[in-house]
Amino acid sequence: MVVGHAVASRGAVLALALMVFAPASGARAQDAPIVLVPHRAIYDLSLRETRGESQIVGVRGRILYDFDGNSCEGYSLEFRQVSELDTSEGKVSTSDLRSTTWEGADAKSYKFTSENFVDENLVDSVDGQAKHGATETTVSLSKPEHKNLDFAPGVVFPTEHMVRVIAAAHAGKHILHFPVYDGSETGDKVFDTLTVIGQKIAPGERQHNDAAAKEPQLATVPRWPVTISYFERNEKSDSGEQTPDYAIGFELYENGISRALTLDYNDFVVSGTLTSLKIKKAKPCP
Repeated sequence: MVVGHAVASRGAVLALALMVFAPASGARAQDAPIVLVPHRAIYDLSLRETRGESQIVGVRGRILYDFDGNSCEGYSLEFRQVSELDTSEGKVSTSDLRSTTWEGADAKSYKFTSENFVDENLVDSVDGQAKHGATETTVSLSKPEHKNLDFAPGVVFPTEHMVRVIAAAHAGKHILHFPVYDGSETGDKVFDTLTVIGQKIAPGERQHNDAAAKEPQLATVPRWPVTISYFERNEKSDSGEQTPDYAIGFELYENGISRALTLDYNDFVVSGTLTSLKIKKAKPCP
């Protein structure tokens, strides 16, 4: 979905942002346990709109999202996004982003690896792990170079991010704001996030015809519209207002499945339609 290394990095951030869909341990919810399901989803991508002087005239692609795990062994995610982007100059570029993550069920540890190819050339490669300590969050990178980093202990990993979103939705809250570390780009950034949760959509409301509508296990499950904006830390415009680096929107079922993606890169917006969904049998804890 990207042209050139700079925009390819935005694609890498997007992929790791999508990992907030990953289910997590219900034990971390404040009230009743949040029970979510392992699943394999495919989203077809298309250009929704352009803004300003954007040269993008077409987007085609697909996201494969395969989540597994349980509350004892932690949670894994295999993600792949292959996409083509057409420009008004008649150029077509192909991006192939592949990533794998694992997050501990206690939300204290996180491992990540990703590779991003543009026109079959490797432009980004990240490999590392992060851990929460009592006074800091430590990150150890082996790619793109060996590096150790320290962040504030309040930094949130992607799976814990989603747990907080679902818990807040159940509690009727609509705004969340905290820093997130997801290992994206070169693995050395923390993003400030603003999450906006809309009104609950009861089962049977707002009918649609994607793969979620054909899944019987979702027939009685409510969902919420969610938008998450990601901001570069310490970057503000002359007016003092900060523009998101990108934003992602979706409808989130309370069991962790998402539909109706929108990927907003500021100068263009991509839609992701859920075309295939397989709910997998959960692996019981030992």
